[in-house]
Amino acid sequence: MTDVSSLRQQLAAPGMVIAPGAYDGIGARLIEQAGFAAVYMTGAGTSAARGYPDFGLLTLTEMVDNAALMARAISVPLIADADTGYGNELNVTRTVREYEARGVAAIHIEDQVAPKRCGHLDGKVVISREEFVSKIRAAVEARRTKEFFIIARTDARALMDMDEAIWRANAALDAGADMAFVEATQTLEEVAAVPKRVHGPCLLNVVPGGRTPNFDLREAEAMGYKLAILPGLMLKAAIEAGDAALADLKATNMPPSMNRSVAETFRRFGADEWDALRTRFNNAPSPAGGGQG
Repeated sequence: MTDVSSLRQQLAAPGMVIAPGAYDGIGARLIEQAGFAAVYMTGAGTSAARGYPDFGLLTLTEMVDNAALMARAISVPLIADADTGYGNELNVTRTVREYEARGVAAIHIEDQVAPKRCGHLDGKVVISREEFVSKIRAAVEARRTKEFFIIARTDARALMDMDEAIWRANAALDAGADMAFVEATQTLEEVAAVPKRVHGPCLLNVVPGGRTPNFDLREAEAMGYKLAILPGLMLKAAIEAGDAALADLKATNMPPSMNRSVAETFRRFGADEWDALRTRFNNAPSPAGGGQG
């Protein structure tokens, strides 16, 4: 189960936390086993895994159920996409409580009009400043403990300008958000400007092929970012590896060879612990006087 409290400790320490993105328990477990200290649940990947594009088609329940599955699979903090909060301030209140109850460490809520779209696509619309700030205030007040981390995302850069995006990020922090997320900055100069102009911790969204330039994450840390998420990492890896394996099977009719046994694969997902539990129960002594009556 996710260690919710450690996320604040990580973000309070020097440096930047890198949270690769996954969309299921397999990806989440691989990220943890690779040595990363946090996992990001991508909304785009969660949508794709259910056969949909990232057009805001999933419901709160579908997103929360996936977050619960991923949080259960790992011991490091899970940061999750919560889209627009799925409605007004009342819906945002429920959204926060549902994610928090599932062991998620942090969520981000954005200022797009529902149904939202991927932050690196055209066709987005944002709500008013006042509505955004009100929703962030509701999110902050809804959490049960201060350990739960609220990240405020603004998509205003793509529709207005950097000044508007920076204003919204700072207003969200003033409303109690723990971190600001300025989505889809379009040049390295804009990327560098965010931590300088935003009066609090900042998140960088790394989307290869998106609006924001790709660059060494050590540079992002030097700019002052505290958290970097890579939503498409495991999705891209799965699609490319899957396409290659299927093409090879189609061409050769030969099943792929495996580098590890089935038992070794299951060990990565806790087989040894479950086997030990079964052995302990099977070998437990019978209760005294436990004969049949």
